[in-house]
Amino acid sequence: MRLHHLRVVGFGPFADPVSIDFDALSDAGLFLLSGPTGAGKSSVLDAVCFALYGDVPGDRAAAKRLRSDHAADDVAPRVVLEATLSGRRFRIDRSPAWTRPKKRGTGTTTEQARVVISERRPADDGQHLWHPLSTRLDETGHLVTRLVGMTLPQFCQVAMLPQGRFQAFLRARSEERHALLQQVFQTGRFDRTERWLRDRRVALRRESEVHRTAVADLVSRVSEVGDDRAPDDWPTDPDVLGDWVVGLGDAAEATSREQAVLTEAAAAAEKDAAAGSAAGGRLAELQATHAAARRDRDALEAAATEHADRVRRADRAQRAAAAMSLHDLASASRAEVADLDQRLLAAVTSLGELAGAPAADHAAVAEHHRAATRALDDLARVRPLRRQAAELQSQLDLTTADREDAAAQLARLAVREEQVPLSLAELAPRLVAARDAAAEVPTLDRELEVLRTRVGAARTAEQLATELSTARLDLAAATQTRLLAREALVEIREQRLDGMAAEIARKLAVGACCPVCGSAEHPSPASPASGAPDEAAEREARREVDDLEVVVEAHAQQVRGLETRLATALAEAGDTTDRLLAAEADLRARVQDARAATASVESLTTRHDALLAERDDLARQREALASSASRLGTEAAVLDARLHALREQVRAVVPDGADLDALTAHHRQVEALARRCTDIAADLERARATAHSTQQAADRAAGDAGFASSAEAAAAWLSEADLAALVATIEQHERELARTGALLADDDLVRAAAAEAPDLDRLAEAHRRAREAAAAARHRDLVLRERTRRLRDLAGEIRTALAAWAPVRSDLDLVADLAALVEGKHPDNRHQMRLSAYVLAHRLGQVVDAANLRLSTMSDSRYSLVHTGRRGAGETRGGLSLLVRDDWTGESRDPATLSGGETFVVSLALALGLADVITQEACGADLDTLFVDEGFGSLDAETLEDVMDTLDTLRDGGRVVGVVSHVPELQTRIPTQLRVHRGRTGSRTSLSLA
Repeated sequence: MRLHHLRVVGFGPFADPVSIDFDALSDAGLFLLSGPTGAGKSSVLDAVCFALYGDVPGDRAAAKRLRSDHAADDVAPRVVLEATLSGRRFRIDRSPAWTRPKKRGTGTTTEQARVVISERRPADDGQHLWHPLSTRLDETGHLVTRLVGMTLPQFCQVAMLPQGRFQAFLRARSEERHALLQQVFQTGRFDRTERWLRDRRVALRRESEVHRTAVADLVSRVSEVGDDRAPDDWPTDPDVLGDWVVGLGDAAEATSREQAVLTEAAAAAEKDAAAGSAAGGRLAELQATHAAARRDRDALEAAATEHADRVRRADRAQRAAAAMSLHDLASASRAEVADLDQRLLAAVTSLGELAGAPAADHAAVAEHHRAATRALDDLARVRPLRRQAAELQSQLDLTTADREDAAAQLARLAVREEQVPLSLAELAPRLVAARDAAAEVPTLDRELEVLRTRVGAARTAEQLATELSTARLDLAAATQTRLLAREALVEIREQRLDGMAAEIARKLAVGACCPVCGSAEHPSPASPASGAPDEAAEREARREVDDLEVVVEAHAQQVRGLETRLATALAEAGDTTDRLLAAEADLRARVQDARAATASVESLTTRHDALLAERDDLARQREALASSASRLGTEAAVLDARLHALREQVRAVVPDGADLDALTAHHRQVEALARRCTDIAADLERARATAHSTQQAADRAAGDAGFASSAEAAAAWLSEADLAALVATIEQHERELARTGALLADDDLVRAAAAEAPDLDRLAEAHRRAREAAAAARHRDLVLRERTRRLRDLAGEIRTALAAWAPVRSDLDLVADLAALVEGKHPDNRHQMRLSAYVLAHRLGQVVDAANLRLSTMSDSRYSLVHTGRRGAGETRGGLSLLVRDDWTGESRDPATLSGGETFVVSLALALGLADVITQEACGADLDTLFVDEGFGSLDAETLEDVMDTLDTLRDGGRVVGVVSHVPELQTRIPTQLRVHRGRTGSRTSLSLA
């Protein structure tokens, strides 16, 4: 990973846009990121981390305040980083979530976090263009993590060591180092191997358990079928099951053959008993048949008289059937005559009551019919006239209502015609004033914008005046401090000059020539005075003066810049802030009033036009309503005359107040009853003639059948069902006589009747016992055959199950041993180390070796790191523990016992060694840029010098190291610097190259 360019705006302390050219800083190989406390040195590193991972390291991530408090409300926080990751150049543009004022109305709204990652690729014309890859936060995070090769916490432990946290890797537990080293060295394949072996062991154990369960089920079934217990040691030695199952099968087969012989004997005995029982049954059946025939014949002979009576009744009923149809027809005719006579009497009575006059004969009935017909004709002629009168009345009512409505509308129109001119007169001046205000709005807006700019300049001038006063005080203090430092340097030089003889004497060697007199003898060399400064003291004083020169120049530049900015701001403001604010408030009120008036122009114009149109429309409506009212009055008079004539015509037929529907219904009832009486009288005459002729025909038919009258024939008649039943009874009696005669004459029945009756119960009991014995024998035979077959099938299934189980057990034993070995749980694994930890232990050993090369120089060969396979305190696995060896005491100790400065030196050496190994590793992450944030202040001058010498050596490998510190010694030691300057309106940066 190599950084190229960083642009920050509205992020952390940087309110205004800040651009950092890392390519220029990288040319020196080592650069210093300096600035006063709180200026934003760490925020530069935060911006790099945020661009890569969308988050910042340490506790600052929990605060969730990435946007600059100095930025204007509408400035969006943004970080743009160009970097080379895994040999490819990318540009990452990120913006965190932030809250801004709403564009409309009051309140705030939240802008969501966004990102755009682009890759630089060559185009067809030879130039390089940025090609967007993703705008999704999750996709960009996965892509950057894969390209860098580390997560944010790991990146901060290896490549960007923040304040107070770069010793985390030194003091980390083995599990934490395991996760980091695995990520940066990409040794996840060994973890995957462990996981595969573990999963494979679990899968094989489950598969073996499935096979064992299947075999156990088969063994249980064999034990149940063979009625024998399985060997107790079969789970550990499944081979014993084969002999056990074969023995059970042979024993079952022998028992089945013995039972087959017993079953054949029982079947023969059952057959003999069945034949004896069948013969006894047939004899008993013949004897019973003969006895039943004798009993039936005696009963038939006793019923001979009843049989003869049934024959006579059947003959009379068959002869009476010929006259029954005419007899029934005559009876029906007589009933119809009686019914018509009753109906005629009731109809004549009802007609007399309804007509109000009795209907004694046919002439009276006919008269009633004629009167009702005439009345109905008159009423039919009057009904259309009454309907026309009702329609005319409805039209007259509607016309009258329309005429009244038109009169009311004319009254309302007259009132509105008086109001419209008044409204127009009131609206006209308001419309003119609004149009004048609309024309003035652009001029007022321009004046307000100019005034706002002047107010901003006045406020900036006030702030700059305060800052200038403070800066002048700081410049005076820095100048005074520099003067004192210069005086101290002059004094030290004078003291050194006074004691120069002692310094030369201190450098003399035995036998060497004096650099002053050239003599090789030194009889009385000068000795230094007590407390005399040496060369190191002068160098330190000179360095302090140089540092103060830089500080004074920085303060002077700040004062000059503030003076220039203040003069510009005062010239732009042109007046005091209070006067400008008052003028701005007054002008803003005028603008608001003008805008309000402008907003009403359109509505007032629309209202004015609407009133003019309404005035014309009211005149047209008044004329139309007057014409309509006159026409409606004429129509009402015509309708009233026509209605009076129709009512006179109706009154001539129907009196006033009479119900036309009721009169019509009354006359229709009279007419219907008269017509009904006439019809019933005609039907009665026809029915009487039919009844007389039908009775005569019925009597003649009865005489022909041998009866005196049709009534006598009806008495002898039987229904078809009764006659059929009587004939069936007669035929059944004759068939029974023939059947019993044939049975009593049969030779077999006669011989059976003469023989002795058999003992059926004894024969049946003997047959039952033989049948049960044969059934039991057959069942026993079937059970033994089925048992033999099932044992034979189960023996084959057990052999198959054992054959399938054997390779699984073998694989399980092998995989379980190998998995225990790579997990550090096998007795052969003496260090109890996992495979992945073993591989990473080798990598950690390489890191320790590389770190010791740096640490030897930085600690003056006192300290060295020791990689041990033993477990640390509270750790469950070993292999990645670190100790620090003190060569002065010869003892190794925990890194937690180091002092602050010692911890910084050892941690820095370990971080550099880790970066060296990662860079040299072919499959490791590419770390060309390394940052160290603070910690140098804890070092003494000699150790700091050694550390800086070590950092200088990093340039040879092409790596870039950024040192973040405000230690003055580093500002003179590292000429390439990125300075961060703080201010009331936010921080800014400046670049100083060697």
